[in-house]
Amino acid sequence: MRHYLYITALVFGLLFSCNSNKEVVAKDQHNDKPKLESDTIRIANDEIEYEIIIIDPGFTSWFNSYAKPRGFYTQSYLEARNIFWVTEWNRRVIMSSQYDPSLYEMQINYNSYTNYGYEVNYMLYNYLVYFQLTNKQRLGGFPPRI
Repeated sequence: MRHYLYITALVFGLLFSCNSNKEVVAKDQHNDKPKLESDTIRIANDEIEYEIIIIDPGFTSWFNSYAKPRGFYTQSYLEARNIFWVTEWNRRVIMSSQYDPSLYEMQINYNSYTNYGYEVNYMLYNYLVYFQLTNKQRLGGFPPRI
């Protein structure tokens, strides 16, 4: 019985010590993330004349609460997920008889050969994560992470 208590105490001690380090890092990283203020979000790269407009009242509060700060992911990481998820999104727009057309209204024109820059990829990635989590959808491949 004593060994069981010692093992349990050791496991809890390890869990709490691991958790506390992650929390400190997360707090430091979230301080660098600017808050979104509006329910209408414009994601744009004026150099290549590309823009996405998100009109979703839940995205702003979700982004402010859960999104990782800019720089947390590399641009190549964001691009890899965006390419995969946008391809599946567009497939679902075309196949409106199989998927809810109120969820997949318009195609996203995302070209894997175009450098949209970090900000466009960052915001698109966060919106696609938000969309999958809040609508209980899975765009396949990579699971959405926050």
